[in-house]
Amino acid sequence: MKKILFIAPIALALMASCGQKKAAEAEAEAQDDAAVANTPAYTVLEKEQVDLTSFPKDADGYYVIFDGKNLGNGWRGYGRDTVPGRWVVEDGAIKFNGSGGGEAQTGDGGDLIFANKLKDFELELEWKVSKGGNSGIFFLAQEVMAKNDQGEEQLQPIYISAPEYQVLDNANHPDAQLGKDGNRQSASLYDMIPAKPQNQNPAGEWNKAKILVYKGTVVHSQNGENVVEYHLWTPQWTELLQNSKFSQEKWPLAFELLNNLGGENHEGYIGLQDHGDDVWYRNIRVKPLGE
Repeated sequence: MKKILFIAPIALALMASCGQKKAAEAEAEAQDDAAVANTPAYTVLEKEQVDLTSFPKDADGYYVIFDGKNLGNGWRGYGRDTVPGRWVVEDGAIKFNGSGGGEAQTGDGGDLIFANKLKDFELELEWKVSKGGNSGIFFLAQEVMAKNDQGEEQLQPIYISAPEYQVLDNANHPDAQLGKDGNRQSASLYDMIPAKPQNQNPAGEWNKAKILVYKGTVVHSQNGENVVEYHLWTPQWTELLQNSKFSQEKWPLAFELLNNLGGENHEGYIGLQDHGDDVWYRNIRVKPLGE
């Protein structure tokens, strides 16, 4: 009897602990269910893609996806079939002629994408931005439609389905001082991880960007140095989202899309951002990995 009396409190404690754990798990599941229920319904547009192998390869094995002459092959507007008028070719570079009114403020603006969905790859390009300018490089992007407050189907912004390699004039654009610890400065994972070291060349000068995506690992490089690394589809990635403007509470659709980047196939488009300012991109090349 003494042994039974001695063991009983331990058994009761274990039962209580198990009950608390099950209650916590049930609460977490309920929160997840509620979050899913609050996520707006959406559809992903599936448009015809260009054949990457039809582009020339350079000596390093990269496909050269912009020839420095025209945008007629492989490039189009996000959610469109043609190139928006403000995107032009100038001195061997893709240039966006800024409207000066913030992102996508005019009908002939909008983001630009390369019309081939990529999964694991290395992307290299050079960029420069005007004084006080802002832009960005997207990848694994989807073209997403969802209903607005009036119940009408509307194209959603590219950045709710794609990570952003920030392009910015750190010295003159106020966004460089916002966010946390410089996580909105150039080459940063926008609003999530700051680029360190911050080795940007100033406005009007060319910077070299490289983005590596391989089995969920992503590395941002700027001017020859690796400055950011993170890992998609992990608890750490979800935590980054929850601590950003794309959290489940603030923007449930963005959280859903970014937390499941690239859909089932983990693939998506490369995009260049219209943020209303003059920006240039050149020497754009991509190498698929793991083929």
